[in-house]
Amino acid sequence: MAAGWLVAIVMALGVALWPAAPAAAHNSLTGSDPRDGARLAQPPTRVELRFLARLDPKTTKITLTGPDDVPASRGAPTFEGSRVRVAFAPGAAGRYTVAYQVASSDGHPIKGEIRFTVTTGTPADPSPTTASPTPSAEPSTPAAPTDVATTAPAVEPAADSADDGGPPVWPWVVGAVAVLAALAGGLLARRRSTTR
Repeated sequence: MAAGWLVAIVMALGVALWPAAPAAAHNSLTGSDPRDGARLAQPPTRVELRFLARLDPKTTKITLTGPDDVPASRGAPTFEGSRVRVAFAPGAAGRYTVAYQVASSDGHPIKGEIRFTVTTGTPADPSPTTASPTPSAEPSTPAAPTDVATTAPAVEPAADSADDGGPPVWPWVVGAVAVLAALAGGLLARRRSTTR
C-alpha cells in the first residue's frame, strides 16, 4: 500500500516537472537597463540586457539604433555570464531600439527588442556650419585704370653710326690728310726744281 502511494507521488512529480525541462532549454530576457518603455532626460552611457542563461558571444547579436534608424552603439558588445552590455552613443532626442538575438542551449534562436526614449539630445551627425563672410567696414576702392602712355616703353634714340661697333673712321681721315700733304709737298718740290 505504501509502495503504491510512493509510485503515485513519483509519477505526479514526473508529470509536473516534464514541461519544465524543455522550457529550461530556451533562453529568455529577464531584464534590461534602461528598462523597456523608459523615458530618460539624460542618455545612458551603456545599455545592458540580462538573460535567463549564459550567453554565447558567437551566437548573440545586439543592434542599437536611434531615430531614423541611425546606429547608436559604440564598439562591440561585452559579455559577462548571462549579461551583455553595449556602449551607448547618444544622438538626437527620440526613441531608441535595442534588438537582440540569442541562441538557447537547444539551438533555438530567441529574438526580441526593448525600446526607450531619450527626451534630450544632440544631432547624431551634425553638419558643419559655414560662417558667412563679414562685410568690410570700408568699401573697396576700384583699381585705377592703367595709363597706357606711362606704361609704354621709352623709345631710345638711335645709336650713332660711328658707334655701331665697326672700326673708327678718324684714323683713315688722318692718314688720307697725311698722304695728300706728302703729295702736295712733293709736287711743290718738283715745280721749284724745274723753275730753276
